[in-house]
Amino acid sequence: MYVMGVVLAVPEGNEAEYRKMAEDMAAIFMDYGALEVVENWEVDVPDGEVTDFRKAVAAKEGEKIVFSWATFASKEASDKAHEEMMEDERMKAQPETMPFDGKRMIFAGFRTIFSTRTEGDA
Repeated sequence: MYVMGVVLAVPEGNEAEYRKMAEDMAAIFMDYGALEVVENWEVDVPDGEVTDFRKAVAAKEGEKIVFSWATFASKEASDKAHEEMMEDERMKAQPETMPFDGKRMIFAGFRTIFSTRTEGDA
Protein backbone atom coordinates (compact mmCIF):
# COMPACT_ATOMS: atom_id res chain seq x y z
CA MET A 1 0.00 0.00 0.00
CA TYR A 2 1.22 3.50 -0.82
CA VAL A 3 -0.14 6.72 0.71
CA MET A 4 0.17 10.24 -0.67
CA GLY A 5 -0.29 12.61 2.28
CA VAL A 6 -0.96 16.34 2.27
CA VAL A 7 -1.10 19.02 4.97
CA LEU A 8 -2.24 22.55 4.17
CA ALA A 9 -3.85 25.63 5.70
CA VAL A 10 -7.21 26.90 4.43
CA PRO A 11 -8.86 30.16 5.47
CA GLU A 12 -11.76 29.19 7.73
CA GLY A 13 -14.27 30.95 5.47
CA ASN A 14 -13.17 28.86 2.47
CA GLU A 15 -14.26 25.47 3.84
CA ALA A 16 -17.14 25.01 1.35
CA GLU A 17 -14.96 26.03 -1.62
CA TYR A 18 -12.17 23.74 -0.46
CA ARG A 19 -14.56 20.82 0.01
CA LYS A 20 -15.97 21.29 -3.53
CA MET A 21 -12.46 21.35 -4.99
CA ALA A 22 -11.47 18.31 -2.90
CA GLU A 23 -14.53 16.36 -4.06
CA ASP A 24 -13.72 17.19 -7.70
CA MET A 25 -10.09 16.13 -7.23
CA ALA A 26 -11.10 12.94 -5.41
CA ALA A 27 -13.22 11.88 -8.38
CA ILE A 28 -10.18 12.27 -10.63
CA PHE A 29 -7.92 10.37 -8.21
CA MET A 30 -10.45 7.53 -8.03
CA ASP A 31 -10.75 7.42 -11.82
CA TYR A 32 -6.98 6.86 -11.99
CA GLY A 33 -6.76 4.07 -9.45
CA ALA A 34 -6.82 5.59 -5.97
CA LEU A 35 -8.29 3.13 -3.49
CA GLU A 36 -9.38 5.82 -1.05
CA VAL A 37 -9.27 9.60 -0.72
CA VAL A 38 -9.76 11.17 2.73
CA GLU A 39 -10.02 14.88 3.56
CA ASN A 40 -9.91 15.99 7.20
CA TRP A 41 -10.76 19.49 8.52
CA GLU A 42 -9.18 20.75 11.73
CA VAL A 43 -11.03 20.14 14.98
CA ASP A 44 -8.23 19.83 17.55
CA VAL A 45 -4.78 20.89 16.31
CA PRO A 46 -2.67 22.00 19.29
CA ASP A 47 0.29 24.33 19.06
CA GLY A 48 3.57 22.53 19.74
CA GLU A 49 6.61 23.77 21.60
CA VAL A 50 9.08 22.94 18.82
CA THR A 51 6.97 22.13 15.78
CA ASP A 52 3.39 21.31 14.82
CA PHE A 53 1.03 21.23 11.85
CA ARG A 54 0.55 25.02 11.89
CA LYS A 55 4.28 25.73 11.83
CA ALA A 56 4.82 23.14 9.11
CA VAL A 57 2.54 25.04 6.70
CA ALA A 58 3.11 28.55 8.10
CA ALA A 59 -0.59 28.80 8.98
CA LYS A 60 -1.89 32.30 9.54
CA GLU A 61 -4.51 33.58 11.94
CA GLY A 62 -7.96 32.39 10.85
CA GLU A 63 -6.69 29.41 8.85
CA LYS A 64 -7.68 25.81 9.55
CA ILE A 65 -5.42 22.81 9.00
CA VAL A 66 -6.42 20.18 6.45
CA PHE A 67 -4.83 16.72 6.65
CA SER A 68 -5.55 14.55 3.62
CA TRP A 69 -4.40 11.40 1.92
CA ALA A 70 -5.01 9.15 -1.04
CA THR A 71 -4.10 5.48 -1.01
CA PHE A 72 -2.89 3.44 -3.97
CA ALA A 73 -1.97 -0.21 -4.36
CA SER A 74 1.70 0.74 -4.84
CA LYS A 75 4.07 3.63 -5.50
CA GLU A 76 4.14 2.55 -9.12
CA ALA A 77 0.34 2.80 -9.31
CA SER A 78 0.49 6.26 -7.72
CA ASP A 79 3.22 7.43 -10.10
CA LYS A 80 1.29 6.14 -13.12
CA ALA A 81 -1.92 7.79 -11.89
CA HIS A 82 -0.14 11.11 -11.35
CA GLU A 83 1.36 11.03 -14.83
CA GLU A 84 -1.99 10.22 -16.45
CA MET A 85 -3.91 12.75 -14.33
CA MET A 86 -1.67 15.56 -15.56
CA GLU A 87 -3.01 14.88 -19.06
CA ASP A 88 -6.66 14.85 -17.96
CA GLU A 89 -8.63 17.92 -19.06
CA ARG A 90 -10.30 18.10 -15.63
CA MET A 91 -6.91 18.83 -14.06
CA LYS A 92 -6.45 21.79 -16.40
CA ALA A 93 -9.77 23.32 -15.32
CA GLN A 94 -8.48 24.64 -12.00
CA PRO A 95 -10.51 27.34 -10.24
CA GLU A 96 -9.48 30.92 -11.01
CA THR A 97 -8.72 31.42 -7.34
CA MET A 98 -7.64 28.55 -5.15
CA PRO A 99 -9.29 28.32 -1.72
CA PHE A 100 -5.81 28.03 -0.11
CA ASP A 101 -2.19 29.05 -0.67
CA GLY A 102 -0.65 26.10 -2.52
CA LYS A 103 2.90 27.35 -1.88
CA ARG A 104 2.50 26.43 1.80
CA MET A 105 1.11 22.94 1.16
CA ILE A 106 3.34 20.02 2.14
CA PHE A 107 3.00 16.57 0.60
CA ALA A 108 4.85 13.31 0.63
CA GLY A 109 4.53 9.64 -0.22
CA PHE A 110 4.68 6.80 2.29
CA ARG A 111 4.86 3.02 2.18
CA THR A 112 2.35 1.51 4.60
CA ILE A 113 4.03 -0.71 7.20
CA PHE A 114 0.94 -1.34 9.36
CA SER A 115 -2.77 -0.64 9.10
CA THR A 116 -5.96 -1.48 10.95
CA ARG A 117 -9.46 -0.16 10.42
CA THR A 118 -12.85 -0.39 11.99
CA GLU A 119 -15.72 0.19 9.59
CA GLY A 120 -18.04 2.94 10.71
CA ASP A 121 -19.53 6.26 9.80
CA ALA A 122 -17.29 8.59 7.84
